[in-house]
Amino acid sequence: MHAIRETNFHLPGQTAFYRGKVRDVYTVGDRLVMVASDRISAFDHILPRPIPFKGAVLNQIAAYFLNATRDVCPNWLIAAPDPNVAIGHRCEPVRVEMVIRGYLAGHAARTYSAGGRLLCGVSLPEGLRENDPFPEPIITPTTKAEAGHDEDISREEILSRGIVSRTDYEQMEAYTRALFRRGSEMAARQGLILVDTKYEFGKKDGRILLMDEIHTPDSSRYFYADGYAERQARSEKQRQLSKEFVREWLMANGFQGKEGQKMPDMPDVFVEEISARYIELYEKVTGLPFLKDESGDPLARIERNILTALGS
Repeated sequence: MHAIRETNFHLPGQTAFYRGKVRDVYTVGDRLVMVASDRISAFDHILPRPIPFKGAVLNQIAAYFLNATRDVCPNWLIAAPDPNVAIGHRCEPVRVEMVIRGYLAGHAARTYSAGGRLLCGVSLPEGLRENDPFPEPIITPTTKAEAGHDEDISREEILSRGIVSRTDYEQMEAYTRALFRRGSEMAARQGLILVDTKYEFGKKDGRILLMDEIHTPDSSRYFYADGYAERQARSEKQRQLSKEFVREWLMANGFQGKEGQKMPDMPDVFVEEISARYIELYEKVTGLPFLKDESGDPLARIERNILTALGS
């Protein structure tokens, strides 16, 4: 299986290029061309091996949900001309990620088990067990780092430091809750629980727009609804569709992204398992079959489709 580690296109009218953890981003006029590679990151580190079809899964799930949520929040997407490509409006990014959590899981659960009862300025109730629902979803924002770790931050600190204006922040809060409600409803129809997720916003012509991906396994955590209550009652781990199993494998192999830790080698069988899980998530979340392009030259296909979409 061919995996896309990176792209190095030279597009007509291209004025800038940026390589993120997962995406290669080309600026063409007032548009961004985002190519979802098969790179995978965890603990803010890019893992040594790309995952076949991961980029196509990510990009297509994001396009699916961006198109399905336009009525609750305007977004940046103009077109998705290739399984790995999204073309959209260039926005000025808001340097805050809006993380919303419906359940005590992941980072929130680790904070809670260590005795923390305050997360990003939000008080966490006593008596919760890992994967229990919160009385209502909580928003726990992070600062959007240019490089390295994003950092937890409170609503009050964001406003007092003037990172975002009160008007813009309140709009992002409202969009975040509306998007999470819609995502939760769509997940429920597929027999899933949307546990937590994050949204990134930007501004264009004075308007707040939703940017980047939404409700993908890189930005979200899903539980299977079937058997959730029974597993909670028995204090068992929940079946989930997310990237958490990758983090768990890394932790079990002595890596959490901390200084001095060595990234473990990823065996073929684990790379294949990650690929299969991403495809499973696509099909489970969207209810659509995932179509693999196994033609052998995805880079040529991607470049051809971008040029066609740009009218070149």
